[in-house]
Amino acid sequence: MTTQAKTDAPVSGPYAEHVVVLGEGPQPDPAVLGGKAARLGEMLADGLPVPPALCLSTGLYTAFLQESGLVAELHALDGRSARERVLATEIPSPVAEAILAGYERLGRCRVAVRSSAPREDSAEQSFAGQHDTVLDVADDAALLDAVRTCWASLWSERATAYRAVDGGPGAIAVVVQEMVHSDVSGVAFTVDPVSARPHRIVVEACQGLGEGLVSGRVSSDFFVVDDRTLEVVEERVRHKVTKCAPLESGKIGMTRVEAAARNVPCLNAEQLAELCEHALFLRRRYAAEQDIEWGMRDGTLWFFQTRPITTGPEAGSAAAHTGPVTPYVTPQKEKIEQDTLWSRMDIGEIFVGLMTPLGESFARYYQQHVHLDCTSALGARVTGDPDLPMGYVQGHVYLNISYSAYVMAQCLPTRDQWRFTSRFVSEEVDLTGYENPFGAFPGGIADALSIAFWLRTTANEATDMKARAERMSSSRAYEFDRDRAVDLTRMSRRELDAELRRRLAYFHDMHVGYMPYYIHAFGFYAVLAELCKQWLGNEGDNLQNRVKTDMSNLRTVESAKEIWRVAQAAKDRPRVLRIIDETPLESVAAKLRADEEGALFWKEWMDPFLRDHGTRGPQEMEITHARWIDDPSYVFQMIRRYAADGYSSEDILRRSGSHQDTTSHTALERLSLPKRKAVQTAIAMYRTYSELREIARMSMITSIWLVRNVVYEVGRRLLEAGVLHSTSEVAYLDFEDIRGYLAGTLSEAEAFDRSGIERARRLHEYHKRLPEPPLTFVGKCDPTAAVRPVPDGERLEGLGSSPGRVVGRARVIEELVWQADEFQAGEILITRYTDATWTPLFAIAGGVVTDIGSMLSHSSIVSREFNVPSVVNTKHATQVIRTGDLIVVDGDAGTVEVVENP
Repeated sequence: MTTQAKTDAPVSGPYAEHVVVLGEGPQPDPAVLGGKAARLGEMLADGLPVPPALCLSTGLYTAFLQESGLVAELHALDGRSARERVLATEIPSPVAEAILAGYERLGRCRVAVRSSAPREDSAEQSFAGQHDTVLDVADDAALLDAVRTCWASLWSERATAYRAVDGGPGAIAVVVQEMVHSDVSGVAFTVDPVSARPHRIVVEACQGLGEGLVSGRVSSDFFVVDDRTLEVVEERVRHKVTKCAPLESGKIGMTRVEAAARNVPCLNAEQLAELCEHALFLRRRYAAEQDIEWGMRDGTLWFFQTRPITTGPEAGSAAAHTGPVTPYVTPQKEKIEQDTLWSRMDIGEIFVGLMTPLGESFARYYQQHVHLDCTSALGARVTGDPDLPMGYVQGHVYLNISYSAYVMAQCLPTRDQWRFTSRFVSEEVDLTGYENPFGAFPGGIADALSIAFWLRTTANEATDMKARAERMSSSRAYEFDRDRAVDLTRMSRRELDAELRRRLAYFHDMHVGYMPYYIHAFGFYAVLAELCKQWLGNEGDNLQNRVKTDMSNLRTVESAKEIWRVAQAAKDRPRVLRIIDETPLESVAAKLRADEEGALFWKEWMDPFLRDHGTRGPQEMEITHARWIDDPSYVFQMIRRYAADGYSSEDILRRSGSHQDTTSHTALERLSLPKRKAVQTAIAMYRTYSELREIARMSMITSIWLVRNVVYEVGRRLLEAGVLHSTSEVAYLDFEDIRGYLAGTLSEAEAFDRSGIERARRLHEYHKRLPEPPLTFVGKCDPTAAVRPVPDGERLEGLGSSPGRVVGRARVIEELVWQADEFQAGEILITRYTDATWTPLFAIAGGVVTDIGSMLSHSSIVSREFNVPSVVNTKHATQVIRTGDLIVVDGDAGTVEVVENP
C-alpha cells in the first residue's frame, strides 16, 4: 500500500543513472539489469499487469564496493567471509541517496526487494532461488538493509558454486517492486513441469502470498487448462487452513484462512482463462516454456516474474521396486514384477501419508540399514535382500508383502504365508487365486535351522521383553537429557558426523528393540479376532473390539491425560492461562518464560511434560515435521481447548478407563472354560504387548528426533551460508547426501546441487497434487491414474473399528496444529488419517472418521480405548463431508451418513 504519492521526478545525484525505472523509455542491457529485472521491464513495456518497479543496476553495486573500499578486500576473502563483510558494511551516503531517491519515485510504498543476477533467469540457465528476496519492506532503513542483503547474496556459498565464474563473482542488480498483498497467489507453468502430457497449462493457487506455496507450507488448489481452448480439464480443490500473509509491519508469517474460503476454489474459470491468456503470450514472447509467479488482489491479476523452464518433465515412477531383483532369473523377475503385492497398511504408523524427498530418503536409509535386523529380531534366520522389502510410489512408502511373507515363512506363526499376507490386504485387491511370486521358503536343512533360530529368538524374547522395555525407556531418558546438554552448533563438521553416526546407531537399536512388541501385539489381536469368529459365530463378529480389559495406561493415551493435567494447572493460574490464550501461538513459549509466574509454570509443568512426551510428532519418520518440543504450538492449542471446555480433570480419566461391554461378556460366559481361558489369555497377551509397545515406541520415536536435530543443524548451517534460503528447503535434501557431506566424501556443491533441490521440490509438488494411491496393489501402480470417483450419495462405507453409534456435527481437520483449538467437545473428527499426535483430540471427540486406516491403525486402537465410535478407510470422508454437517457414525456397521447440511 502506498504511503505517499508516486512522483515522475527523475532520480538525481551522482549515481542516478544506475537507478532504472522499469518499463519506461529505453532499457539498459540485460547484463546491467540482471535477468529478473530485464524480464520485468519487458513485461511492463508490453503492457502486462506488473506492479511498478525499479532496478538498482549492477553499476550501483559496483559503486557501493568502490565507495566503501570493499573492492580489493572482497577478492582476498572466501565466499562466506565476503558475504559477512558486505552485510556488516554501511551503504555510503551517495549510494544510499540514489536508492532512497528511487524509493521516493515509487511513493515510498511497501516493497519487495529481489536480487537480479546477470545470468539469472536466462533462456540458457535458470537458477532461481540462488539469491535473496526480502518481502514487505516498509521504510528507508529497512530498504537499505534489504538491498545490502541482496548484494551479499552474490557471495553466498551456493550462488558461488552454482554460477559460472569468469574470473570473479561479477555483479548483481536488485529489483525494488511495489508489494502486492495478494488475496490469492500462485504459479503457472505453460507446460506440465513433471508429467509429459501435451497442451497442458498447470496452475497452482493458494490463499494469501505466494511465499507459502513456494515454501511448501500451505495447501494449494491445482488446475490444468487446455492451452488450445482455455477450458479447465482438471481441478483439485484442497481444504486450505493456513496462508502466508502480513502479520505486522514488515513481518510475513502464517495465519488462518477464513472459514468461508477453505473449501472453495482459489480461482474461477474466468480468472483462470485470463491468467492463461497472459501465460501463452509470455510463452510466445520468449519462445520458451515459462514458469510464472502471479498474485491477485481484489480480483485484479498481477505478475511478479517469469522465467524459462530449463528442465524437462519428469514422470513419477509407477513401479514400487527400489532395486533389481538380482537373486532371480529373468522369467521369475518378470513374474515378481507383475504379481508382487504391495501395501502401506499399518506399516509402523510412522510412514503413513506422503513423504517429502528428505523423509523418503530417510525411509530408504531405514530400509538399507535397519529393516533386515528388525526382521531378524522377529525370528527370521535369513533376512534376504535389503532392496526388496520396501518400495516407493509417488512419495508413499510401501511394504513388499509378497517378499516379507516369503521371509517370515521361516517363523512358525507365519508358516502359512496367508496369515501374514491377509494382515495387510485392503478391499481394493482381490487375491482370489493369488500365489506368492517368490514361492515358498526352502525346506530341508535350511528349514530346520530356521525353526531352531525362531525357537531360540522367541524364548529369548519371552524372558527379556519386559526388561528390554525398561532398558529402552531408561536409555530414552538418558539420550534426551544428553541432547539437551550438547551444543550441536559448536561442533565441527567432523564432530557432527561422529554425532550423527552415534545417533543412527541408537536409531537402529531402538527400532530393532521395538519391532517384536509391535508385531506381537498385532499378532495376538489377530488371534483374538480369529477365536471370536470361530467359537462365537455371528455373535463373535467384531467382538474383539468390544472384549478388552482396561488399557488406559497406554502411553499414547497417557499423553492426553498429561495435557489435561497441564491445562488444569494453567487454569489454576489465571495469569498463565491468559498468556496462553491471548498470545500468538509462536510466541507463547517465549512469553511464558519471560514472565515470573509463567517461568515457574514452565519449569513445574511444561518441562516435565515435554521431557516425557515432547518427541511426539505427526508421521514421525518424516523428519521434516517439528516435534512438540521443537514447536509446542499444538500443545498450547490443546491446553486452550481443555481449559475452555469446563470439564474436570477426572472426565478424561473416566472416559479412558476400563469399559466392559455386558453383551460381549455374556457371550464369552457361554464358552466352555478352556475356550474362555484361551480368549482371556489372548486378551492378556494383547494388552501386555500393547503396553510394552507403547513404552518402546517412545524410545523409537525419540531416536528419530535425535537424528532430526543433527539434520536441522546441517540445514541451519546451509541457511547461514546462503546455500538454502529457508529451513523449509531442508525437505528437498537427500539424507544420503547429508551423510556424505558430513563424512567428507561429498563436497558442499556435490551434496547440495541447486538443480537437484529444485527437481526434488517439483516432484514433491507433483506428488501432492496426485490422487491418494491405494493402500494395496499388485504389480505396478499408475501414479497418473484418474481420481477414484467420490460417491454421489451422502452415505459412506468403511471399516467399523470402534463400536457404538453417535450423531454429531462434523469437524474436518487438515492441519492439526492450526485447527486443534477449533475442535469442539463432542464433534465428530473427520480427517485423512491419524497418528499418536492426534490422541488428545480423541479425548473430547464424539466420534472419529478417517479416509484411510485399518482395524489396527492408530485411529482404531485409540478410539477403542476412549470408547469413541469410529469408522476408518472410508476413502472419501474428507471430500464428501463438510465442517458443520450433521452425521451419523455407526462403528458397528462401518457406515457414515450425512443427515443434514448446515
